[in-house]
Amino acid sequence: MKPLVNKIAVITGGASGFGLEFARYAARQGMCLVLADVQSDALQAAKIELEMAGAQVLALKTDVSSATQIDDLAAATLATFGVPHLLFNNAGVGLGGLIWEHSLKDWEWLINVNLFGVAHGVRVFVPLMLQAAQKDPFFKAHIVNTASMAGLVNAPNMGAYNVTKHAVVSLSETLYQDLALVTEQIKCSVLCPYFVPTGISQSKRNRPEELKHSIPPTRSQLIAQAMSEKAISSGKITAAQIAEKVFEAIGCGQFYIFSHPHALAAVQIRLEDIMQARNPTDPFISKPQLREELKAQLRDH
Repeated sequence: MKPLVNKIAVITGGASGFGLEFARYAARQGMCLVLADVQSDALQAAKIELEMAGAQVLALKTDVSSATQIDDLAAATLATFGVPHLLFNNAGVGLGGLIWEHSLKDWEWLINVNLFGVAHGVRVFVPLMLQAAQKDPFFKAHIVNTASMAGLVNAPNMGAYNVTKHAVVSLSETLYQDLALVTEQIKCSVLCPYFVPTGISQSKRNRPEELKHSIPPTRSQLIAQAMSEKAISSGKITAAQIAEKVFEAIGCGQFYIFSHPHALAAVQIRLEDIMQARNPTDPFISKPQLREELKAQLRDH
């Protein structure tokens, strides 16, 4: 994948957080950028910033949950720049709460964005990459799907989010194996960040009107929101640092990308639970005070 000069990158969720940092990094490499985001003002600001930095930018307001809009994104990418060499299926939203308290609208919102957003990107762009690879033996491409550490472990009070991110990890692992069967020219990675300061804890700002609630959030959802905001805002590793890690991983063909390798201890415990057919280990085993605080908040009526 080197050099990246004049190569094409498509980035969903490209107007903020990881997506914007991917775009900034790609711009410094001389790449042509296709930014897709549902938030118009942030998208326009990102476009202006990146163009001022010298990048060629196509910015399209795009709801990744819409198959038609991803089809349109691909068509515009082809018409403007050509087949992308990098695809970042990065757009995502977050929501917590006890799993039985997630409404149908909650499930639809998270699954539509977090899972279908990635699935649509793979469905639409991978065939274009494969066609380009068949025509040109020197064509190389790489796909990065943004999942989460929540795709490898199951934190309580985060049910629907966990489900979608586990699905993205599964999709990505399968994509890796499927691509290996048919081509050596297209690779993929899955990004599993832990707590990194981004705007995901405020993703409700872009929740579609038809999937919003007329009722107030439940106690467990309010607790999850507060805990998420605190954890994310206190993160010490920046989205810019993650972008650098991601491009390094692309360069060396690394599949799993972690922001906080120390968090893998919880993944190991989960896998040991599975291998030994034992009940899931208490996630608060090393922080019993946190468990008791959360339990007390959830049971306080």
